[in-house]
Amino acid sequence: ARRFVVVHLQEAIRRQPVVVSPDTTLARAAKTMEEQGVGALVVVEAGKPTGIVTDRDITVRATARRYPPDARVDSVMSTDLVALSPDDEIDRAFALFEEHAIRRIPLVDEDGRLVGLVSADDLMMNVSGDLVRLVRPITGQTLFGQHEPTLPVVP
Repeated sequence: ARRFVVVHLQEAIRRQPVVVSPDTTLARAAKTMEEQGVGALVVVEAGKPTGIVTDRDITVRATARRYPPDARVDSVMSTDLVALSPDDEIDRAFALFEEHAIRRIPLVDEDGRLVGLVSADDLMMNVSGDLVRLVRPITGQTLFGQHEPTLPVVP
């Protein structure tokens, strides 16, 4: 059973990251995003993340600048990656999301190899789910009244 509140980032991962190599074409990257239902791909070399390419990168950095569909993703990817360990606490991710105005953080092991990806959306879904579970009993009491516990009969 899942703990009530996510503490470590590894608990917040909803799915494994979709990865591509730096020489993947923009057209192939867009097709992969469509097939996998994701908005970002982690660009990986030798198991280590070197960048992230998003649907927005393809639109704003590539299409708007008229890059050809066979241009490589490493020509438009973000390379200033901020990474964390899967054992880092969720508060650290919140701080980095705010500080760097980013939406995704690769999770890497001690050797720098990609082991996951956590997004601001993942954390929002976890936190909102926890809040719903916390508020459910209060909502029930508010809507249906509070039932007093049965007291023992005293002669």
